[in-house]
Amino acid sequence: MIRWRLAALILLVASSAGAVDEPAGYRDGEYRSDVPATLKGATVVSTETAYALWKTGQVAFVDVLPRPPKPDNLPAGTIWNEKPRISVPGALWLPNVGYGKLADVMADYFRAGLEKASSGDKDRPVLFFCLDGCWMSWNAAKRAVEYGYTHVFWYPKGTDGWTAAGYSTARLDPEPGGK
Repeated sequence: MIRWRLAALILLVASSAGAVDEPAGYRDGEYRSDVPATLKGATVVSTETAYALWKTGQVAFVDVLPRPPKPDNLPAGTIWNEKPRISVPGALWLPNVGYGKLADVMADYFRAGLEKASSGDKDRPVLFFCLDGCWMSWNAAKRAVEYGYTHVFWYPKGTDGWTAAGYSTARLDPEPGGK
């Protein structure tokens, strides 16, 4: 049923300026660079389509922006204040799951996060994003397709495109369990 409700929105697929060919595997380095216009098995969406999907309340939004680690060499007593993640309201933030290679613990964290985002339904639409021109979201969406999710959306403009369009944002906390 969700397929039919979203069918009209999917027709507004993004015309992302992807001068890069889609690789067969995962991108493993230079994560902020030109991204492809395609992702086999997923639907690439524009900012307007991402917003329309968000407004339906039927699509799980998954933010995969990496979380900077606390520096090991901070002097004793230094207070570490993480930069807040301002993102799409209601999105689930699964940091560090978009790298080209994932340790087993991170792969498990990603699978658990997808399970939560989709309420255990691999047919539930899931949209992945990060920042504009960020391979992390491409990798995460590709991985979700390989995990058997059937309605995967990739939003290459990410929160940069979202905020530039003037859409509302909210502060996100990372989903517990990631490193």
